[in-house]
Amino acid sequence: MVAALPLASAVGAATQEAESERRSGDMIGVLGHIVTDYEDTLLDIARANGLGYVEMIAANRGIDPWVPGESTPIVLPTAHVLPDAVREGLVVNLGEHRLYYFGPPGTETVTFPLGVGREGWSTPLGSTEIVRKKERPTWFPPESIREEKPHLPKAVPPGPYNPLGSHALYFDWPSYLIHGTNMPWGVGRRVSHGCIRLYPEDIARLFELVPIGTPVQVISQAIKIGWYDGELYVDAHPEAEQADELESTGRIENVDARSRADALFRIKTQAGAAQDRLDWHIIRRALEERSGVPVQITVDRSATPS
Repeated sequence: MVAALPLASAVGAATQEAESERRSGDMIGVLGHIVTDYEDTLLDIARANGLGYVEMIAANRGIDPWVPGESTPIVLPTAHVLPDAVREGLVVNLGEHRLYYFGPPGTETVTFPLGVGREGWSTPLGSTEIVRKKERPTWFPPESIREEKPHLPKAVPPGPYNPLGSHALYFDWPSYLIHGTNMPWGVGRRVSHGCIRLYPEDIARLFELVPIGTPVQVISQAIKIGWYDGELYVDAHPEAEQADELESTGRIENVDARSRADALFRIKTQAGAAQDRLDWHIIRRALEERSGVPVQITVDRSATPS
């Protein structure tokens, strides 16, 4: 697996003055490492560290998610390159199963893992806003879901059987919202009917942070590129089909050539005048592995022996 450098949470200053602004704030968080106890599962570790299931198994390839074993080293992919989007309000990145909240100036960017729509029930892309908030929401299953599950009542009241969980934030899109869940194992996976689900503790926190009228961008960027302290990083997550493959087999065999070609073009563009510092061997490995861990892809050519 490609090694990624440990990352500090503070934003570093850029080394090239002309690009200092964009190079100073494209990453948040710190890459973590722990050792398991005998009773741990990757699902337990994921929830305890603000992570989703797919990103945990992507970063820890080859480790049994249910029985990792005692004293097994585990990578916590808790460093994140920020997605390429306007840094305002909520940015929902379906491509990495993660949400970002950019609050008022001077506040810290907050991020949470999320569950997204499964095949055939995709969450739409685009811009909307939060138009309503509801604590202890009632769920009104749409007809499309009741056709699939005819035993469902027309309304499910608040409580342990309500899939919306304890809180809901409603979009200005009919039938789409961010909500909690009564099935936390679905966070970080493609299992919903198109809505966006968070861990119960995360939706409660987000509910308090986000006011009505907050803009929302729903995007899909499995591969993110950004600068940190004068170095360029790539943060490559599995595409939707690769995530399903990873869950079922523990491996990624299918290579999305189109996605990779697009990523290579974006890397060149983002590198700009620093293209001669790109390490293409590291880049290709990162795009193939899709570990979801930020990997430094620029090198110091001046230190290379002639």
